[in-house]
Formats: sequence, C-alpha cells, structure tokens
Amino acid sequence: MALYELFSHPTERRYRAGLCSKAAFFLLVITGLTYIPPLLVAFRSHGFWLKQSSYEEQPTVHFKHEVLFVALLSSTPGRYLSWSTFPTFNQLQGQNLRIPLVTTREEDRNQDGKMDVLYFKLALPLKATEEVIGVQLILTFSYQLSKMSAFVMQCMALLQSSFPIPGAQLHVNGELKLQQKHPLKYRGLDNRYNASVINGTSLFAEDFDITKIVAAYKERNVTTVLYDPNPIWLVGRPSEAPFVVDVVLRYPWEVICYQPGFWEIMKMAWIQYVSILLIFLWIFKKIKIFVFQNQVVTTIPMIAQPLGENFKEHLS
Repeated sequence: MALYELFSHPTERRYRAGLCSKAAFFLLVITGLTYIPPLLVAFRSHGFWLKQSSYEEQPTVHFKHEVLFVALLSSTPGRYLSWSTFPTFNQLQGQNLRIPLVTTREEDRNQDGKMDVLYFKLALPLKATEEVIGVQLILTFSYQLSKMSAFVMQCMALLQSSFPIPGAQLHVNGELKLQQKHPLKYRGLDNRYNASVINGTSLFAEDFDITKIVAAYKERNVTTVLYDPNPIWLVGRPSEAPFVVDVVLRYPWEVICYQPGFWEIMKMAWIQYVSILLIFLWIFKKIKIFVFQNQVVTTIPMIAQPLGENFKEHLS
C-alpha cells in the first residue's frame, strides 16, 4: 500500500548558554541590530513624524448680506458711485451715494443641509451721462468646518474689475476658495477669525477703505478668495438702463490641511517602522539559525520534546 504524508510539524531546537557567554552577547547584539536600525532608517527617510495631514470637506457657508460696492465712472477722473449695507458708510458718501436694487438667493442643490451656491445681482441706476468702467465689490460670509477641525470664521469675497471701455453688465461665475498659510488645529474650537471683516459700527471713513480692509484681511492665516479667471464684461448699455453686476458664487469641497493628533502621528510612525522591521526580522532570524546550528558560538543544543511526550510524562 502506498504511503502519503498526512501531517508534518517542525521540531523545536533550543540552545542554552550562560548569561555571560559569547552566545548571550551575540544574541544581545543581534537583537539591537534587529530593532534599532529600522527605527533609524524610517526616521532618516523623512516623514516619520506626521507634521500635517489633509482631508476633504464641504464647508458650511452662509452669505451674511453685508455688501460694500464702489463703481468707477468714466465721466470725470476719480468720480465714483458707492453703496453698502452699513448705514455709517452711506452717511459718509455724500453725493457719491447711489442706492442699487439688490437680489440674493442661496441654494442647496443636493439637499444635504449645506448651501452650494449664491446668486447675487446688483442693479445700479445711472444717469444718461454716467458710464461705469470699473467695479469693486465686497461680500461677507460665515464659514465653518466641523469634520476634523472645528473652525469658525467670518470671511469675504472681493470682486475687482476694470476695463477701458464702459460696460453695461459684469458677469462673474466663480468659487469661494479657501486659502491656508498654516494647518488648522486638530482639537478645540478655533474661532480666532470669527469677527466681522468690516467694522460696520465705526464712525471713521478709513475703516471702510477697501485698501485697508483687504490689507488687514490678508494678514490672516486663513482666508477665502473669489476665484474666477474669466469675468465677462458686456458693453452697449442703453441710456436709461442700470449697470448690472451678476455674480454666481459656488461653495466647493475643499482640501483642508490640519495638524494631526497624537494617535494619528503614532499610527503613521508605527506603520513605517513595522514595514522595515519585518525585513530585518527575517534577515537576522536566518543569521541566528546559521550561527547556532553551526555552533559559531558555543551553546548546548537541546531538542524540545513533542507535546505528546510531555503529556505522557505528566500523566505518569
């Protein structure tokens, strides 16, 4: 009758020696070479400690219905018309104040509870002799992140365009993009920028100066910008028609950069370390088997008894 191998298992071989022997010293050195070099290799390969990470999130954005608008006219150098939702600013404008018709609407297109787009339209009434060649427009928003970084701020979108030919309409179809200079915090509520971009209660004209507003805003580590590489300037305005600014502003998903927490840092470091450690474990295991089997260092080899033999001795 033919015989077939039905089961097999390796035989455990043990090697004994004193703690002050060459074999013990060799094993100590091999253990150090097994576990320490992978740590050094992972650390020197850069990126061992995760200093920043990123994720995607659609922010919660709401238009605050705060507007500051300036239209540059071509009739006289330096002549302009202006209006805002801040009464103090309007009182300071004198004959330059011109009240437009403003309509706004925010839309949640995918019904997820977060607004996706703002429709903003401003119609500025003009006299027959007035022609617009440039526009400055500031819209303010509340901006919130909650998935990883609890971050709340008030931000703005700045629209500024000028053309050599007087226009009838300015169409902008863009996105409110987030800009970061530094990663956000991982823990706690970050509300350091949760203050109005424009000091609407101020009694001083310089607080409504667009140059100073933008300069102070750019000092932040986190800002937003209206991104539209191709604004459309339409010409040919009828004499009695208003000048129209039509803005479609989307609130897109953003890649948020943040400082990772302790356990995320340790997880990434552990993955890098273990991936290199496995190679060292395999190499030095082969070295230890060769050294002890060939008695390169003096030890007393012993073959461990099978489990069945130990069980029989225990019963006897």
